[in-house]
Amino acid sequence: MTESWAPYDREAEALAAQYEALPFEIIHAALLERLPEPPAPVLDVGAGSGRDAAWFALRGHPVVAVEPSAGMRAEAQGRHPNPAIQWVADALPDLAGLAAGAGFDLVLLSGVWMHVPPADRPRTLRTLADRLSPVGRLAITLRHGPAPPGRGFHPVSAAELIDLATPLGLTLLCRADEPDALQRPGVSWTTLVFQVAGGTGLGSGVKTKP
Repeated sequence: MTESWAPYDREAEALAAQYEALPFEIIHAALLERLPEPPAPVLDVGAGSGRDAAWFALRGHPVVAVEPSAGMRAEAQGRHPNPAIQWVADALPDLAGLAAGAGFDLVLLSGVWMHVPPADRPRTLRTLADRLSPVGRLAITLRHGPAPPGRGFHPVSAAELIDLATPLGLTLLCRADEPDALQRPGVSWTTLVFQVAGGTGLGSGVKTKP
């Protein structure tokens, strides 16, 4: 997927500024009542400018933030120098630098799935599922609509993702379809939250809302 993040290296400063202008509470409104209580370990894959990782860290969560783009990592670390965030240079579909069974109570994949070629998606989802704790939740946001110039996106659908998640023992907890916060023509978003089958989503032992 190297070609997927090359544009992010070239445009890191401008993209980071764009991402940081959008508050977590607006972008991830559908998640707010479905997050574990701190200190629950969080894995943010494709962490970009560090906005989301910083939000979790400031609320007491230890965060592993994975970002393959060196330019974006530099921007993120400069903007959010929080010792609770561990930055990792790694990439899907394997996340080879993070051992399976790492036990994260929340794995977040925000605005990344469209970069994953369809042929790699079963392997990618297995990688993410293998890093969930027994009570973990996986949150994925899907970007629908045209790709910006120079960035190769693949079509995504909620139905495809749900079909891939079910055999992995992930059950759909919620779905939210939302307009684009930047009001880009033809762009919309879907948030899907999955839970480990049989898990309670209790995270650190404190109940989250269903």
